[in-house]
Amino acid sequence: MANWKDKIKAYALKNAVEHEGKAQEGSVISALFHEGLKKEDVKDVIKDVKSEVSRVNKLSIDEQKKEFEKKEDEISHRPEREGLPELPNAEKGVIMRFAPAASGLMHIGHAITGMPTSLYVKKYGGKFYLRIEDTNPENIDPRAYEEMPKEAEWIFGNVTDIVIQSDRLPIYYKYAEELIKKSAAYVCTCVPEKFKEFVAAKKECPCRKLSKEENMKRWEKMLDKKGYKEEEAVLRFKSDMTHPNPAMRDFPLARISLGKHPRQGTKYRVWPLMNLSVCADDIETGMTYIIRAKEHEDNARRQEMIFKVLGKPFPWTVFLGRYKFTDLAISKTKTKKLIKEGKFSGWDDIRLPFLNVLKRRGYQPGAFAKFAEQRGLSGVDKVISQKDFFQILDNFNRDIIKDISKKMDFSLEKEKGKGKALDKVTILMPDNTKKEIFTSLAKLKEGDMVYFTNLGYARLDDKKKKVFWFCHN
Repeated sequence: MANWKDKIKAYALKNAVEHEGKAQEGSVISALFHEGLKKEDVKDVIKDVKSEVSRVNKLSIDEQKKEFEKKEDEISHRPEREGLPELPNAEKGVIMRFAPAASGLMHIGHAITGMPTSLYVKKYGGKFYLRIEDTNPENIDPRAYEEMPKEAEWIFGNVTDIVIQSDRLPIYYKYAEELIKKSAAYVCTCVPEKFKEFVAAKKECPCRKLSKEENMKRWEKMLDKKGYKEEEAVLRFKSDMTHPNPAMRDFPLARISLGKHPRQGTKYRVWPLMNLSVCADDIETGMTYIIRAKEHEDNARRQEMIFKVLGKPFPWTVFLGRYKFTDLAISKTKTKKLIKEGKFSGWDDIRLPFLNVLKRRGYQPGAFAKFAEQRGLSGVDKVISQKDFFQILDNFNRDIIKDISKKMDFSLEKEKGKGKALDKVTILMPDNTKKEIFTSLAKLKEGDMVYFTNLGYARLDDKKKKVFWFCHN
């Protein structure tokens, strides 16, 4: 353990010198992993890490620097990869997209998945489409139309075009009809339960054998207000009912939905499902590279089938593994429910991991960019706690904001201000509690990042109301 103790001391000092004199236990342990520490051995060093971090943080910056100069040789200086790995044949530019559903505001999951696309477009040049996918009338948050473009501009900063799918229904109809004419799609009128039986038995339903002329008549009946009703007819892709993966067997392309759409009202009754609308948009926009979440691997296989029938080259595609949080819910649907139940005050509750909240707290887009670069294009899922995730993000964010933050002193009691004109301000903490301190707002403006000595970083959210949102220490 003597060797580890030396390493712990060196990395604690290094971390403190780089971060305003305040070392972080998690950062020291991460550094030890690069030195060969095994996950199962963390329990053997954690006590020494805590003790050394506590000791180092009591030293002045000058004392930390002097000690670190003596210990620097004990640290491994590994060559780090700069940026993301190269894309194949991308020298002439790329066309890429980020396509969130319009079911709510964007969260950290969107930032993690979408950031590599943004970085590649910045690197190679080309077009970056923000595609708002809103063809499911039953699950749309109307605020998404206004807020998502703003959020994307903040977190990515290089969106070149915005596509809203519900504005493009005639295009999807054109593609549906082309697939019918190629005998690659058919209108199925089997009841859902019966079709599931066909899928399970690997048998074709009777509708599959109809002529393309008959299928076109059925398609027109789907579009006709006096035609089929909901669940009476579905447009399906003619794949292979014996495919080893049941999800690939004659999957649906479009359905009838008579609910009122937040953007289109009752103008349309037939709505494309993801695999039809995505294929049409990717072809129409000339998509060349796609980075998407691993959960869409089956969808990508379905879409590749459609591309092949239409005689189009399928974009180069890579899938990112998911971050599965052990103690943090980032589902928009679950969040809506919790807001409705009063568990959160609204979409701007400081406890939520949504981009509008993280921006108000003081997180910088560059921190997410560094996070994406460190992660690369890994398809491996990662189970992580909220604390561990934000410790990584905080380290990246600290490197950015330490140079733009204004150092401020504060007191817990006004009398300690020694006669200076101090303002009583409120700091909204990440657990939704409030901390009241006394400091001067004279030289600050809204949006400024502040470093409160021995407390941490916070962002002045509202100068008139004297409210800061805490970021991290």
